[in-house]
Amino acid sequence: MTDDQSNTTHFGFQTVPEGDKAGMVHGVFTRVASKYDIMNDLMSMGIHRLWKDAMMDWLAPRAGQRLLDVAGGTGDIAFRFLGRAPGATAVVCDMTESMLVAGRQRAEADSMSERLDWVTGDAMALPFKDNSFDVYTISFGIRNVTRVQDALNEAFRVLRPGGRLMVLEFSQLPNAAMQWAYDRYSFNVIPVMGQIVANDRDSYQYLVESIRKFPDQETFLKMIQKAGFGQAKYRNLSMGIAALHSGWKL
Repeated sequence: MTDDQSNTTHFGFQTVPEGDKAGMVHGVFTRVASKYDIMNDLMSMGIHRLWKDAMMDWLAPRAGQRLLDVAGGTGDIAFRFLGRAPGATAVVCDMTESMLVAGRQRAEADSMSERLDWVTGDAMALPFKDNSFDVYTISFGIRNVTRVQDALNEAFRVLRPGGRLMVLEFSQLPNAAMQWAYDRYSFNVIPVMGQIVANDRDSYQYLVESIRKFPDQETFLKMIQKAGFGQAKYRNLSMGIAALHSGWKL
């Protein structure tokens, strides 16, 4: 067993003890919870909605399925899933209670409360039994996990045989000039936007940095395969600003 305090990881561009990262990430999302949805719209100019719809198109939810949406926060993915799958149910699992509170409020407004459960939990040690879900999704959350491979291993554990993993996450542009332009926007505009809208520049500085520290598409694909998933594939969205990764528990 490793000692979390003797091993380090990244928190944005900072190097921190592994045991400290979860608390630091929790602090970020506690601070941004009330402005999370509006900031997503502003930062992506609304394109994140198209990415999430593309995720649902590839996922093709079916009636009666049971979804686990990890780092599901305010429920965006769960709502989309349930809207496409009559009789389906979903569990939203997030480590930040204030994000879940915001999601519950949305569910009550959309009359989806009866089909949704909200659970506080850690992606690296999910509080669910083996073979419990038909679908596992995580959207813009896995880059915040301390040990990404552990989270993927947990996804494999809780999925039933024949279950599907799908990850939506920011990724890397294949063209260096385009990546340079995107970096200029990310580092110069998004933290300022966070200061103006959410009165929190530091949290959005972290979020931008965390994107740059996440593995590229091919590296992350290999991590999914290492967790045991078969038929693993990915699709770039908006030329690689984001990517969808899919795998099956065969």
